[in-house]
Amino acid sequence: MTAPAAAAPDVSSLVVAVLGGTGEQGRGLARRLALAGHQVVLGSRDATRAATAAQGLPGTVSGADNAAAAAAGDIVIVAVPWDGHRELLESLVEPLAGKIVVDCVNPLGFDTSGAYALPVEEGSAAEQAAVVLPGSRVVAAFHHVSAVLLLDEEVESVDTDVLVLGDDREATDVVQALAGRISGMRGIYAGRLRNAHQVEALTANLISVNRRYKAHAGLRVTDV
Repeated sequence: MTAPAAAAPDVSSLVVAVLGGTGEQGRGLARRLALAGHQVVLGSRDATRAATAAQGLPGTVSGADNAAAAAAGDIVIVAVPWDGHRELLESLVEPLAGKIVVDCVNPLGFDTSGAYALPVEEGSAAEQAAVVLPGSRVVAAFHHVSAVLLLDEEVESVDTDVLVLGDDREATDVVQALAGRISGMRGIYAGRLRNAHQVEALTANLISVNRRYKAHAGLRVTDV
């Protein structure tokens, strides 16, 4: 007999900070989590810009500079451009200490042939985050979620699975549960942090799918 799945942790009261919250991906995740009932703090280098980005979003969403947002969040999502990833995290080692940090950054390059994965010295953006933030609980997730769908007010359910990777099982359980708070989403455990590279790189393939079929493709894991 198959053992019953463990009950998901209750994450409904968690305050979520989104660093890079003025970008489409970060703002889209903030919107969906606010709709799910979470208090959300958007982070940006410019607190005024963050406050402006928070305007018009549903629920309880505020804006702050990155350091204040990191300090305010119970769980912190990193959704910044790859070229500013390390610098930002290095500046936030102290406010992120002890917290679950969810890295959804995709190190990608673009040329006339389309998107392609960039090499990362540490192996992946998530592994770079773990090196820079040794006192944080780094989890990789939310790489393949369309910002267009997240922000579209006519889309009620974002029907996709979120691959969640990390070395701290309690932290991955929390992030899986957080993903499940968004209508249509499931969080699926997908392995240790050392396997984050291929998950990040797969985004380049999905971009190619979207361009070819004029779609906003996501992933579904079958038989789970």
